[in-house]
Amino acid sequence: MATITVETPDGAVREIDCEAGRVLRDVLGEHGLSPHSRLAVANCGGRGLCATCGVRLETPPEAEHWHDRLADRFGYPRLSCQIEVVDGMCVRIPEKRVWGRRE
Repeated sequence: MATITVETPDGAVREIDCEAGRVLRDVLGEHGLSPHSRLAVANCGGRGLCATCGVRLETPPEAEHWHDRLADRFGYPRLSCQIEVVDGMCVRIPEKRVWGRRE
């Protein structure tokens, strides 16, 4: 088992207990904490192609996916669909913006 701490865009903090080794994107979704932007219908289903499930990690694991290697290099959020849950993980779901869209 693993316990992860999740901070939502509004600053609320929750602890989630789940099985270690699961995909972070799936765990967040099951607990009503979608990592996706408002365009969730445009997501790639966890294949690491759409980059809509970005999260910030206090201590990120080694990047294996090409997008995550670039994210580490340039300071972008990591893809939650490419991260396995480990005990003690601290996750922040950043505010999502839709580029080119006016508020």
